[in-house]
This record gives sequence, structure tokens and C-alpha cells, in this order.
Amino acid sequence: MKCPFCPSTDSQVLESRTVEEGRAVRRRRKCDKCNKRFTTYERAKKSVLWVIKKDGKREPYERDKIKQGILRAIEKRPVSLDLVEEIVERVEREMLKKEKQEISSRLIGMSVLRKLKKIDKVAWLRFASVYMEFSDLEDFENAILKFS
Repeated sequence: MKCPFCPSTDSQVLESRTVEEGRAVRRRRKCDKCNKRFTTYERAKKSVLWVIKKDGKREPYERDKIKQGILRAIEKRPVSLDLVEEIVERVEREMLKKEKQEISSRLIGMSVLRKLKKIDKVAWLRFASVYMEFSDLEDFENAILKFS
């Protein structure tokens, strides 16, 4: 495993445990060269999901895109990174349960919105403003009234 802090590929595993209801292994590691610690996750490769975008284009599902969108929404909010990871995992599980190889981006976005709304309403509104492409104050007001 390559250290994220230096180019070394030598590290020690300090701790291992199963996470995500047994579907992944979390490992705390220590780099032999720079002595910094970092965490890695090992997951079994899942079936390939394709996302159908609003414009009809298809692209491979990327959990990091969901995570980045959530991270932007929770910026400066009291939401832990562990909770973000849990949301991403729950969204991914929900999409895989549909047993379809193609999922609309709308389904993914609505799933994220439902989960964010339960956790932090400001983060929910931020995510909604990007996802639903708000263009003015009226869009914010309508979303608050419609989804409150």
C-alpha cells in the first residue's frame, strides 16, 4: 500500500476491523518511512452500475462523486466524515438493491437528499441547490416550502 504522505510502499498494519456491516475491512496503517498513520478500506468489487445523466449520457457510477457533493454541502457544518461515509454507503446499497445496471442520476440525488435532510437541513438545502440547479432566491423558497 502506497503511503499518501510519501512515496513509500512499505507500511505496517496496526489494526484491522470489519465495517459497513461486514462488507469492507478498515485498516489503520503506519508508514515505515515517514511514520505517519493512514486508513485504508478494502471492499469486494461490486457489479458495475451505470448512471444515466439528465442529458441522457451514461457514465460509470463513482461513489467519490457522491461523497464530494456531500462534502461540499456539509462544509462548515457539524457533520462528521464518518457520517458522510455512512451516507455514501447507504446510497450505494440502495442503488445496488434495485438490481438494475443502469440507475438515473435523479434516483441517486433524491436518495442523498432524503438522507441529508434527516441529518442537517442546511446541508440538505445546499445539496438541493446544486442538484436541482437553483437559479434564484425563489427556487430556494419553493424548495423549503415544498420539502419542509
